[in-house]
Amino acid sequence: MEFIEELKWRGLVKDCTDYDGLVEQLKKPTTIYCGFDPTADSLHVGHLQQIILLRRYQNAGHTPIALCGGFTGMIGDPRPTTERKLLTHEEVLHNAECIKGQLAKFLKFEGGNAAIMENNNNWLGDMNLLSFLRDFGKLFNVSYMINKDTIRKRLDSGISYTEFSYTILQAIDWFFLYRRHHCQIQIGGSDQWGNLTTGLELIRKEEGDSAQVFGITSPLITKSDGSKFGKSEGKNIWLDPERTSAYEFYQFWLNTPDADVVDYLKRLSLRSPEEIMALEAEMQEHPEARSAQKALAEELTEMVHGKDGLEKAVRISETLFGGDIMKLSGAEIKEGLQDAAKSEIADGTTVIDALVSSGVSRSKGDARKLIQQGSVQVNGQKVTDIGAVLTKAEAIDGEFSILKKGKKNYTILTFSE
Repeated sequence: MEFIEELKWRGLVKDCTDYDGLVEQLKKPTTIYCGFDPTADSLHVGHLQQIILLRRYQNAGHTPIALCGGFTGMIGDPRPTTERKLLTHEEVLHNAECIKGQLAKFLKFEGGNAAIMENNNNWLGDMNLLSFLRDFGKLFNVSYMINKDTIRKRLDSGISYTEFSYTILQAIDWFFLYRRHHCQIQIGGSDQWGNLTTGLELIRKEEGDSAQVFGITSPLITKSDGSKFGKSEGKNIWLDPERTSAYEFYQFWLNTPDADVVDYLKRLSLRSPEEIMALEAEMQEHPEARSAQKALAEELTEMVHGKDGLEKAVRISETLFGGDIMKLSGAEIKEGLQDAAKSEIADGTTVIDALVSSGVSRSKGDARKLIQQGSVQVNGQKVTDIGAVLTKAEAIDGEFSILKKGKKNYTILTFSE
């Protein structure tokens, strides 16, 4: 299977400016770029498809450029509905540095076809208004720009000139990368199609129709149930370990529905098509084993959090869902139970009162029944005495205790001063 054919099999090709020409171009080493605007100090899983696409191109012998929008991030690509909040220059430069470190986990920056990291602040930051208008603004027809989807959708609700100009700035990026690195291909999500074609037009106007440049987009990842991809319990799943722990990241992928997991494997896994098809067959035969979800979770967690992060995530997962919780450190328990219910109690509170005050039990009678049934544990030990009390002296790290009902219902109990 040729490289571009494999991308199509994986569902990573939507629109292309010249498919046949691109196929020919990719038969020889080529430079490809994708841009990432630093609107936050971390990328999230919604960016993974394009990041891993750059890695696929690199693995195929091409040179990837990861462009961090240190300048365009101060404007932001137009949203479908409303204007973005404008960031300060200092915020954007800080975010750009953070994102640069994250991208370095995915791409090879040494040896043959080493990846290139660029920041468009290096050329746009020094451009004055007169240069922008005379050298580039005169090349864009307003009617042409209004017909871009991202702009047309905002005409009724209103779009500022600031966001209106974004597509020109992105076109200038490709033009500079073409001259600096002979970058002939730009990739992006399907929502970037208008920006890609604008850049292509600028290069051809400046370099002539003989310039061999290509734009190719991939469909945005969606969930089969229609809900937004990339969030868990309403929260973004970030690539920064300080924002999303290895355990939480691992669990996000492990909980992928059967209806979505093969699509995610195709788009995000570096496993071969044969390996993915084998996982799909195994899932259909033994869905309860969740082998496809485990394979996806393990690969992506190691990619983002490293081998140590993966090992910790698996250890916490296996322990919380069937092992001895006291084999984990206090920090690991907190990481695994960061979304668990929390309740504050006084030193010497009875387990029965803790069950009621935390909302685990409806009444003291219900709490007694749970204890008598053997359904309650404190710090990994089954509670059999209905008069048992909780003390700070026996707390984990002298700080908190874990109340568990049944197999998965955890509550973190902290002690009041």
